[in-house]
Amino acid sequence: MPNEVIHILGETAHLSSLGFGVVTTDGIITYANPAFCEMFLIATSETYVGQSLLEFPSISSNASFTELKLAFACPDSAAIQFHFDRDIDPLTLEIAELNAGSRMLVAKRGQKLLLESISFHQRDHLTGLGNRLLLDEILENWQPNSPEVSSLAVIMIDLDRFKKVIDALGHSAGDTLLKLVAQRIMSVAQEPDTVVRMGGDVFVVAHPIGLKSMSTEWVAKRIVELMNRPFLVDGQQVNISASIGIAALNHGTDTITDLLKHAEFALYKAKGTHQGAIRYFEPELAFQAMNRYSLEIDLRRALVLKEFILLYQPQVNMTDGSLQGFEALIRWQNPARCLISPLDFIPLTEDTGEIHAIGEWILHTACKEAMSWDGNFSVGVNVSPIQFESEGIVNIVSSVLATTGLPPERLELEITEGVLIKDFANVLKQLWALKSMGVGIAMDDFGTGYSSLSYLNSFPFSKIKIDQSFVRGESYPKSRALLQAIISLGGSLDIVTIAEGVETQDQYDQLAADGCLGAQGYLISVPMPTTSIRDFISDFKKKCG
Repeated sequence: MPNEVIHILGETAHLSSLGFGVVTTDGIITYANPAFCEMFLIATSETYVGQSLLEFPSISSNASFTELKLAFACPDSAAIQFHFDRDIDPLTLEIAELNAGSRMLVAKRGQKLLLESISFHQRDHLTGLGNRLLLDEILENWQPNSPEVSSLAVIMIDLDRFKKVIDALGHSAGDTLLKLVAQRIMSVAQEPDTVVRMGGDVFVVAHPIGLKSMSTEWVAKRIVELMNRPFLVDGQQVNISASIGIAALNHGTDTITDLLKHAEFALYKAKGTHQGAIRYFEPELAFQAMNRYSLEIDLRRALVLKEFILLYQPQVNMTDGSLQGFEALIRWQNPARCLISPLDFIPLTEDTGEIHAIGEWILHTACKEAMSWDGNFSVGVNVSPIQFESEGIVNIVSSVLATTGLPPERLELEITEGVLIKDFANVLKQLWALKSMGVGIAMDDFGTGYSSLSYLNSFPFSKIKIDQSFVRGESYPKSRALLQAIISLGGSLDIVTIAEGVETQDQYDQLAADGCLGAQGYLISVPMPTTSIRDFISDFKKKCG
């Protein structure tokens, strides 16, 4: 490092109380200014040169020691924050690559944001941050304390994939990760900010907006950036991310009491966008949230009030034109909302957990009604990925078959790729158990996922349902080529292929010519109630001669 650069850094650090240091990738000190030495309890003489920063007690005894070593070797690891017993104020250490063998260290003394001034009952005792009680008090009493402060923002942070860490490494590792997350969030916080852990894996930064403060957007983006960087937990590298919702006083939120609620609305929208998303509150989000809440209330009562019905759409064998079965399709008949499509309420049942009760009702009702049909036609039932999160689905299917008397070979469970990517080993075990009972397994919406082909070799599929988007685009060369490839693949693996969304005779004829074995769609019939199936079967037999 050139001497003039060291001199400039040293002078700048002295004036700004920033600590500057340079170390090798294994932690050997090659330069440190007086402020850096004071912060890390290093003697201010030149004797530090050649020593390892990692050997100083103030470093080696810190909880983030392992992370620090990793950051020296990999400068993209993260900004790391230290808390020293000698000084309750936090210390933020930024690490960047200076050249191939050196790391630039910038140390800044923080403020007593939360660690000393809060009372016992307002402290989160896992992370040392404040808790919900502290945040409520701050929001209740908040007033701009200077002309430079114009507003207050609430930045609500929710960790993505945190549950997977718990499932894989256990609750102790989860606690360690939460402590590290708290440190990284604190490293972004400024003097007027308040950082709290709301509970679980949700954190909040109360951020006054003023002339001298960093922008709310900068704080949020920096937190997302730090959460995207690897964590080292009990010797394991852990990768998570964070989604953020932001609400600001006088920016769509008129009262201080609505800040938390509006930040939560924004967070919900962020998590529904993609992992690592940042969303600001907009009045439209409040309207959507109220609609969702109202829908959730109605949905919880719908099963008891018997507002759900099943419609059935026929499936035909394209080799001989015979009727082979029906797919059960749920609809919600709400008195105030009319007929509601499953696209509008099934995701909500999955979020609330109602899918378990509703899914069991669908299965039982479909099997019971299928027993009244004139013929041994199959009945297809869609199963949500959430229903596979425990091993209960196997017992439920077994019990329903025993109760209704439906032969297992007449039941076909339709699953999407989402079932397979959650817990591969557990789902594979359950699918094979269902297959051994004689139940058919169909992959629904085939071709829309990114790794469907890899699953065909491991999972016991008896049928591939080709997504209707390929059928509708069949006249286009690329869609036609993909359609033919899927049909050919099914034939090679001895798996039945059935095309969804067949609406025209031309589509039907082309699919048959390409070797597709089954079809389902409006060309054959719209979905119908079970009371219409007897007449449909009779008319179909007459038509087919």
